[in-house]
Amino acid sequence: MGINFKDAIGVHADALHLRADRTRILATNIANENTPGYQSRDMDFAATLAQTQAGAAGEPQLEGDGDALYRVPFHPTRDGNTVEIGVEQAAFSQNASEFQTSLTFINMKLKGLAKAISGQ
Repeated sequence: MGINFKDAIGVHADALHLRADRTRILATNIANENTPGYQSRDMDFAATLAQTQAGAAGEPQLEGDGDALYRVPFHPTRDGNTVEIGVEQAAFSQNASEFQTSLTFINMKLKGLAKAISGQ
């Protein structure tokens, strides 16, 4: 009998993939802090994860392709750039922490599987 790692790891594999996508989006925002007219973007992580999980279960997916959404700035600038570096850095830091949490869960699951296989 084989082990289905997708079932063993659960939602964390999809969460890691989406967290990596969100990291890329947030890093692009930070890199374009001084680009006139650049529109800050972000991802609705919960909705995108739910859409990904629904697609994996064979259920009909929500409309849209999970692309990033534009962020509305608290303090708009004259040049049309909507990147607010404090907001972006906080979101990046939170996303990195949640990425590490998912990695920790996967590590614990795999260690548990290794113990079960070795009979401990």
